[in-house]
Amino acid sequence: MDLAFDDIGQAVGTAVSQVCRERASDAVLRAQAGSFPRELWSELAELGVLALCTAEGEGGPLELVAACEALGRAVFPGPLVATFLATQLLPAAERVRVARGECVVSVGAGRVWPWAPAAQIFVEVDGSRAWLARPASLETIGTLGGEPWGRGVLERERDLGDASAALALHDTTLAAYLAAAGQRLVDAASEHARTRVQFGKAIGEFQGVALPLADCRIRLDGAEMLARQAGYALAQGQDGAAVHASAARLSACSAALATANVCHQVFGAVGITLEGSVFHVSRRIRQLAGQPPGANHARSLLLDSLGLGAAA
Repeated sequence: MDLAFDDIGQAVGTAVSQVCRERASDAVLRAQAGSFPRELWSELAELGVLALCTAEGEGGPLELVAACEALGRAVFPGPLVATFLATQLLPAAERVRVARGECVVSVGAGRVWPWAPAAQIFVEVDGSRAWLARPASLETIGTLGGEPWGRGVLERERDLGDASAALALHDTTLAAYLAAAGQRLVDAASEHARTRVQFGKAIGEFQGVALPLADCRIRLDGAEMLARQAGYALAQGQDGAAVHASAARLSACSAALATANVCHQVFGAVGITLEGSVFHVSRRIRQLAGQPPGANHARSLLLDSLGLGAAA
């Protein structure tokens, strides 16, 4: 299977990358850490990214994967994959407002709600079903990743029905984002290993540094291919698309988290400084890998497809 993007997918990726370079530099992201990036969010909506894969927008799952690879490379902030999930479930009026950047969505499960302090629309996911909800009690909490989240109780207002297809798109876009963010880490760590000298030679010449980085690259490349394959399956309406999406998510989360650990070992103490070149990338990876809806649904789908559901 040829997993290269076609002309449209490449154009989407190029346009998003250009916006990220011009408007979402590392300095800008550090300055906005801990708050919702409202201006950046509006610009992304104006570009049409938030409307991808909706009735009002253009493009489909493959174009969305191309956009998420560019967004992941830039570690673009905000509830991106949650928004892509919500636009598949919300009624037309709410969907249009979200796609235009006029409303922010928080998607959660249980008592934890990412980006809740900035959100106007709340979607609760429980298994393969979703509900439109409203806060009954909600307090703002800080997170290790620096994002403003909320904790509290929400009341279900409207049944949004079966969320299986939306969850498949969510897992696919999350995988594309995480794989790209991980590749950025590997590139940064590889450059550091090439130029950092210890014991009279670049540390990248030591197998204990080079081989773990090479392993990370292989795992991330595999996760990227799985994300593109899932996007292709969704675009073609294949029966096993949800399983492909689950495999992509689990692969990308595992590869990206492992990459964060390896790259911090390469950088040493400077890798965990706020002003450093990689800490804002690795903590974004950790934040996304653990956000709701969790990986349990994806894991169950994958195990069932292998006939291991009952044993698990």
